[in-house]
Amino acid sequence: MSTLKDRLRTDLTASMKARDEVRSSTLRMVLTAITNAEVSGKVQRELTDEDIIGVLSTEAKKRREAAVAFEEGNRPEMAAKEAAEGEVIAGYLPEQLTEAEIADLVTSAIAQTGAAGEGMRAMGKVMGVVTPQVKGRADGGAVAAEVRRQLG
Repeated sequence: MSTLKDRLRTDLTASMKARDEVRSSTLRMVLTAITNAEVSGKVQRELTDEDIIGVLSTEAKKRREAAVAFEEGNRPEMAAKEAAEGEVIAGYLPEQLTEAEIADLVTSAIAQTGAAGEGMRAMGKVMGVVTPQVKGRADGGAVAAEVRRQLG
């Protein structure tokens, strides 16, 4: 069993004892998403820590997008709830990369693939190299924007 999943379960128990509603409900949601990922597909499987980080990244992205949507819809109380859930999830994700670190990774990937002169046609090639390096540590949209900037 993965150590991250154990940590999530232990923290859920602790937050329930502390009567921390936001943390408890968020951790329940995350554990449900992990279970759903484990039973989806043809064969049930145990997720690795890396797989769980992928699920956590997806859930964090959902919270960010929902918070923005609620903010634009003039629902600040719902936006605050989504943002609070996102912060709880972010506590379990690896340290996020800075823009400079993303730029460095993209620059080295362009050099590694020899895509410097190809322009935007090489975007898929570069993203294929960068994506595994930033999984769970950076938003895919930010990475894609940096790749476009450097190739364009």
